[in-house]
Amino acid sequence: MHCQRRWQKIPSLSDASKPTCFDSIAKNKTDLRIKELTSGEAAVSHPKVPQCPPSLTTREKASLTPPESLTRTLTPHSRPDRASDLGRSPPMAARPRLFLLLPLLALLPFPSSLAAAAGSCRKNTTFAGFEAELAMVQHQLRGVVRVLDGCSFSVSEFDMLAGSAQVRWWGAAGDDFRNLTLGSPISDQTLNRTFRNESFTVRLAENATWDQIAVFAVWDPVTASDFGHVVLGAPGADQSEAPAPSPDLSPAPSPSSSSVKRRSKRRIRRQPTMFDNCLTLSPRYRLRWTLYPESDSIDIGLEAAIGSQNYMAFGWAAPGSPSPSMIHADVAVAGFTEDATPFVEDYFITEYSECLRNKDGKVKGVCPDAMYEDGDPVGLVNNTKLVYGHRKDGVSFVRYTRPLVSVDEKYDVPVSKTGNMTVIWAWGLMRSPDTLRPHYLPQNHGGPRLTTFGYFDFNVSRKVNDCLGPLDAEDKEDQDLIIADGKKPLVVSSGPALHYPNPPSPPKVLYINKKEAPLLRVERGVPVTFSVQAGHDVALYITSDFLGGNATSRNMTEVIYAGGPEAQGVPASPTELVWSVDRNTPDLVYYHSFYEQKMGWKVQVVDGGLTDMYNNSVFLDDQQVTLLWTLSDGAISIAARGEKKSGYLAIGFGSGMIDSFAYVGWVDDEGKSHVNTYWIDGKDAMNVHPTSENLTYVRCRSENGIITFEFTRPLSPSCSGRVECKNIIDPTTPLKVVWAMGAQWSEDHLSERNMHSVTSGRPVRVLLLRGSAEAEQDLRPVLAVHGFMMFVAWGILLPGGILAARYLKHVKGDGWYQLHVYLQYSGIAIVLLGVLFAAAELRGFYISSVHVKFGVTAMILACVQPINAYVRPKRPENGEVASSKRIIWEYIHVIIGRSAIVVGIAALFSGMKHLGDRYDSENVEGLSLALILWVLSGGLLVLYLEYKQFKRRDRSSVRGSWVLGNSEEDDSVDLLQPDRTVMKPESHPSGIMELQLEPLSR
Repeated sequence: MHCQRRWQKIPSLSDASKPTCFDSIAKNKTDLRIKELTSGEAAVSHPKVPQCPPSLTTREKASLTPPESLTRTLTPHSRPDRASDLGRSPPMAARPRLFLLLPLLALLPFPSSLAAAAGSCRKNTTFAGFEAELAMVQHQLRGVVRVLDGCSFSVSEFDMLAGSAQVRWWGAAGDDFRNLTLGSPISDQTLNRTFRNESFTVRLAENATWDQIAVFAVWDPVTASDFGHVVLGAPGADQSEAPAPSPDLSPAPSPSSSSVKRRSKRRIRRQPTMFDNCLTLSPRYRLRWTLYPESDSIDIGLEAAIGSQNYMAFGWAAPGSPSPSMIHADVAVAGFTEDATPFVEDYFITEYSECLRNKDGKVKGVCPDAMYEDGDPVGLVNNTKLVYGHRKDGVSFVRYTRPLVSVDEKYDVPVSKTGNMTVIWAWGLMRSPDTLRPHYLPQNHGGPRLTTFGYFDFNVSRKVNDCLGPLDAEDKEDQDLIIADGKKPLVVSSGPALHYPNPPSPPKVLYINKKEAPLLRVERGVPVTFSVQAGHDVALYITSDFLGGNATSRNMTEVIYAGGPEAQGVPASPTELVWSVDRNTPDLVYYHSFYEQKMGWKVQVVDGGLTDMYNNSVFLDDQQVTLLWTLSDGAISIAARGEKKSGYLAIGFGSGMIDSFAYVGWVDDEGKSHVNTYWIDGKDAMNVHPTSENLTYVRCRSENGIITFEFTRPLSPSCSGRVECKNIIDPTTPLKVVWAMGAQWSEDHLSERNMHSVTSGRPVRVLLLRGSAEAEQDLRPVLAVHGFMMFVAWGILLPGGILAARYLKHVKGDGWYQLHVYLQYSGIAIVLLGVLFAAAELRGFYISSVHVKFGVTAMILACVQPINAYVRPKRPENGEVASSKRIIWEYIHVIIGRSAIVVGIAALFSGMKHLGDRYDSENVEGLSLALILWVLSGGLLVLYLEYKQFKRRDRSSVRGSWVLGNSEEDDSVDLLQPDRTVMKPESHPSGIMELQLEPLSR
């Protein structure tokens, strides 16, 4: 074999380097070494470089190996090929030539720093050969570290997002908060940049020894942040349960069979974030896997820079499909619950739709295997088992294991160990569980292929690593967001550190409104009130220091903006702390305990927050949405802010989403914000109609999944002919507002998946002028009683009184008159009672609706009639001609009475429509039809009575057209004042009939 030469730049810790000739054809990219030469042939010459020496023994070649503390690979983005064989010995015939090579060694142009480093390590350590993987804590840190000798260690496959300029290798007595903060640097090397799958060697500081280090970590002293660490095992401890290192890993200096055997026992494997293979599926999504052929299983890691409300899916397509398809695919869906708990579940796809259950009970769509079998109590269907999961730096990571061949032959696809199979992957939004569907259900992934979904041929035995560095999410803040509005105090308590954003932390941290160390946002000019009840050993203060805990005790300076040692209390006796955020407050400050470091988190200070910009704000139903507004001359500015994470937020003006004007705000996949207007007249997507309202000053943003949108619109649109022109806001009338949230909204091609997943239970009546709101009550029982009373009055009693006066005058006596009066007064009394009953329950009397306008008009006309009857002129005596006043009165009385009936019936119909618009009641149409039939029946009755009256008039031609009764009738009886004098009609014994013209009705 010929010696192959390549140039290699060998950096030292001082970054001084020189080109050197290395005789190597090793595949291992992690450690540079000289491969054993098997022949004495000369290598290819190069100017200024001596020829490669012939046959060296292993020990002699080791002496030529540059010290690894001063070397770095040229190809840091590759992983070592653990299949190479580096343990071969040179032929015996080559060994006698070793003495001839010794003089040539002096001719090799090694840098002086290399020569010094090669013999500088005189420290012995029993940790030599110790190897372990770095535990990821934050900054997407990964890597394998290995103790080379008492002076150095190597790092391979190293990933890390950049921190501050002072990130160092750190040694400490333990991995807890106290010990790590008391630690110290163990190397002069600074890790002040992003590392992308790199390998290098690190030299210990002169005063550092392995025996003094229990934990060595990547530490940022500026923020007291642990990026990741390794806990050193006891020297010589037997850890044979971990897999032995592959033979291609670089041996420790002066290797021996015993040392190799000892290393194989002391390699610590594995951290759940480390895998043998990694494949980039999209710029934001990666697949990691490790095959275990001996157990016929595979571990899979799904990693994506996506939001916490998104799912990750990966699985195998059905074998034998003519083209890649998700139908009948066996996939695992992974993600995180709302309390940041990881999950993974086995899914089977039968349709391109969300999982639904048909009326016949069958399940279809993208559904968990367990749903097809109505549960999986023994775990035979769900064969995907969660191993580990975390959300760090805005990146979701879930590791799970599954058998290659499952016992579930119905829903699981058997995986070949060596053959190519088609796999599919996707990521997107997911629907949270509810009472009907107790599983997290993926929504349509949307987006282009190879960005949010894809498929490819996959061989699990394939060795791949094309993941060049850590995933870097745009939004790395995963903490809950609390926005201080200045009206309600923020309750500060303390509790266990479960998901502290900047580990390590003390065992106890600060909670605000029952949320662990949330990101707090305040607005300049808006005072913030804290109710401190975290205990007497926790004093809240707002500081410029990142760590808190009284920076002066660390000989550091800080600016305290509020609080201090006196700001402490307990739930029984809380202390109120008011922080006045002024215009000079920096954009970023911190809330912490005065007595302990790293108990709090960040405070974002922004200009002109919502509560600063708007005069009024209220919570809508369930306190999940905040509505803010400011009234101005002819316009209203409105803002809506969700209080939980969602894909879109919608508010509607109306008693429900149906027949409402809706405003929907969302941010699309490209980061573009939208606020669109719609008219909704049904429950399906096809009933959502875009409108063109005149909105100005439109803004929408999404922060940690919290949607906020703003707009300004005129109170009364200056248009006509379009449905949105009817969207008039009257500040004097309560504005009924509902809200809805969902996982996804689309500007075009609306479908069922755009429908909300959570909505308000009832509308809220917002009193715009008062700046308050009250929940809309279910007034259907009240309105039903009101409607029944009005029907009795306007549909039976009042029309009955008119019919009595019109068609019963031919009956002898004054019975028609008494019946007319009693019916009219009874009807008016019931009308007044119905109006008072409705007004009392509605807590007000408003005349904005058409129904109320009709009702008030009819009620006024009805109440005028008794007054009119009281002042009627005297009826003429027999033989006398009626006075003009009497005739005018009769005309007015008839016209007002009949007009009242017409308007009253119109009020009945408008009331039915109002009830349907308000509650979308299915019975309204039936009641309206019944009312129509009732009115038609009354009309037919009138036509019949008119016909009978016409026949009677023909038989008695002497009767005038204005009189229905005979001369014996008398309307002089005053039923309200029975003591008044009653004029008796005179008798006419001659039998001569007098003719008198009177109106047809009184």
